[in-house]
Amino acid sequence: MVDNEKSPYGWSEGTDVSLYNKIKQDLKTAMKTKDSAARDTFRLIMGEYPKLTVAMTLESGKKTTRVKTPDEITDEDLQNIIRGLAKSEKVVLDIKGETTSDYVELLQSYLPQMASKEEIKAWIDAQIDFSSVKSPMQAMGQVMKHFGKLADGNLVKEILKEMG
Repeated sequence: MVDNEKSPYGWSEGTDVSLYNKIKQDLKTAMKTKDSAARDTFRLIMGEYPKLTVAMTLESGKKTTRVKTPDEITDEDLQNIIRGLAKSEKVVLDIKGETTSDYVELLQSYLPQMASKEEIKAWIDAQIDFSSVKSPMQAMGQVMKHFGKLADGNLVKEILKEMG
């Protein structure tokens, strides 16, 4: 379903269209082309929008939340939703003994590219002084702080164990 060369779906930072609008456009495309798997995926993402809320205080002083308006929804909000959906699907795939699915591939086409093992290793070599830490695992915080959500914590842990 998602062959990056031919797929009309996907998004990357730096494009002039917001992730919110791209998902809406891609839903329309999926409906026109009768791509039910993609259509259902976009509807699933949109079904998560009500979870995006803003804290507010009522006149009575009571604290509550309200759903974000489309203008308030950021690309990062949507990336967090997509990451959550992809993560839960990966758990299901692990149980089934499978490695990937079209659904996960489609979700990942809307997320920033994850840092590769080589990129993480190169950064660690250049930035971390292992003589100043008791165990390589103590460098985990620094690595994750640098890469943020672009690095898989389990991959970083594996790399640090190899280096230690």
